[in-house]
Amino acid sequence: MSGFWRICLRQLLWFLIHQLLLTNATHLTGTFDPSDFFKFLIKFGFQKTERHSQRDSYGYIYGNITAKENYYPVNLTFAVLDKYTFLEGFYGNRTLLDREAACQRMFSTLDKIAYNAECNPHAKVDYLRQVPCRKGQLCWDEDTPANVVSGSQFTYVISDLIQPRFWYVSLVACYRNTTTCRWHHFDPGKFNMGHAPEIHYDIHLVNGNPNQSAYIPLTLHFPFDRQNTLEMYLIFFVVYLVLVPLQVHAMRRQNHPVTRLFTISLLLEFASLCLILVHMIRFAMNGVGNENFATAGEIFDIFSRTLFMLILLLLAKGWAVTRQQISRTGWIILMTIWIPYCALNVMLYVWNRTEVDIISDVDEYQTWPGWIVLVCRSSIMLWFLWELRNTMRYEHSTKKLDFLLHFGASSLVWFIYLPVVALVALQVSPLWRYKLLLGITNSADCLAFCVMTSFLWPNRAGQYLLLAGNFSGMDELDEFNEAPHIVHGETFLPPNSADSVQGESVSDSGVDTHLAADLDNSGIPVDGYERIVLANGDVSTDLLSGDDIVRPLESRVLRLNGDAIRLHRNGARMA
Repeated sequence: MSGFWRICLRQLLWFLIHQLLLTNATHLTGTFDPSDFFKFLIKFGFQKTERHSQRDSYGYIYGNITAKENYYPVNLTFAVLDKYTFLEGFYGNRTLLDREAACQRMFSTLDKIAYNAECNPHAKVDYLRQVPCRKGQLCWDEDTPANVVSGSQFTYVISDLIQPRFWYVSLVACYRNTTTCRWHHFDPGKFNMGHAPEIHYDIHLVNGNPNQSAYIPLTLHFPFDRQNTLEMYLIFFVVYLVLVPLQVHAMRRQNHPVTRLFTISLLLEFASLCLILVHMIRFAMNGVGNENFATAGEIFDIFSRTLFMLILLLLAKGWAVTRQQISRTGWIILMTIWIPYCALNVMLYVWNRTEVDIISDVDEYQTWPGWIVLVCRSSIMLWFLWELRNTMRYEHSTKKLDFLLHFGASSLVWFIYLPVVALVALQVSPLWRYKLLLGITNSADCLAFCVMTSFLWPNRAGQYLLLAGNFSGMDELDEFNEAPHIVHGETFLPPNSADSVQGESVSDSGVDTHLAADLDNSGIPVDGYERIVLANGDVSTDLLSGDDIVRPLESRVLRLNGDAIRLHRNGARMA
């Protein structure tokens, strides 16, 4: 079975990587089969042109488009269009079954505005190129060799002094008859060809002048909507570089399941950040990056966030705070909700990468899997609050209540931020939306990890977590252990106690420990006190709350089955 799941995971990763390579790289290489009629290559955001340094802030599209055979009967079309022109008739008409009519409709609007030396010499917009180009030569309609980037057959220069804008790049098997200026579908059968040879392309899209070696490489290959994301990841990397060793050190000082789970979640997030950062650095260098690392990093990020949510739910149920065990029914309910939520997040990721049309301005949270994830997250938040309320109702330690109160408030912010940000993002331009979502989600997760590290730090956690060992920094617990009324796990009651004290289980700690005292067999009084020994022969410091520790000896409280037994010098009585 493990081999089967390994094969499935490998196939899923291969499919995702294949999809990512089609859309995210800004150095495009591949082939176009004319029998496919239309191939969309990329949607790329070009930055606003700066007036004082226009040449260095232009957008550039350059490269080579050739065929295996130098001879091609007609020239097909390479189109670089802005959003309005692309969506207005060009993209929508590509699906017509009559390919001849499709070519004429797709270019009906472009005929009026796109420059062509024979058919529209007065137009000022240069949208189209005739391809394939002859090897070692410029493309047919590249009439300004001085503008062509060295080593390329064509170059587009994108300038917009008003605002950033998305541009759409595609190849289509349509050609223009230079005599009639009409568009036709390229059918190899009309030219006595069994199958037209494939067209190879090698295209770069950059923001900035590629001929300027001194140009900042952090933005050169990135589309406008993803500029400055590398710097953002570098900042988070520095933060986690400090946070991860601190948490590993804290975990080694504690033998506690909560700290171990949290450390795993933090390490997954750090591994995710490292993998994505490697991809981003390589992308900044060559415009391709390493999509294997990017895909693995995003999957690790999903697992890290869902595991962190599981930790919040466990703490809300009082696990390791007011109880050391959760009932089997509680675990079944928890896993029944948490595992499908993990699967839903993975499905959203796959859906966003494979089903969401890159041409549209829809992000992952505007799809039905995205809305389901947000609704489930909000529902889990309500369940979290309900569990936390139940835990706080049966807790009497002020220190634990204070912890649960602060923990609940900070966790509530972490739960609610994503639905709120997803709704706000609907009103934000797609040119800014990706950076907004990325910045807020990563910042919120980083802050949540920092807060949780502070909560679970050994000097503080010993006051409200049920620890499995003794740790330095727990001053009150250490002082209580070393007090004269504690000798080798024995607790002393006043000598005037006439009866033995018996109780059931200590509900405050969640540990079933029976308290019994037999004054006849208690031994010799020490310092005027007689002994009461726990049934297991030991008294663990985690059975007492912080409030009980600091009470004076004359009036100390132990909680048995939710009832308080107050120990006085004159005996024990129920409070």
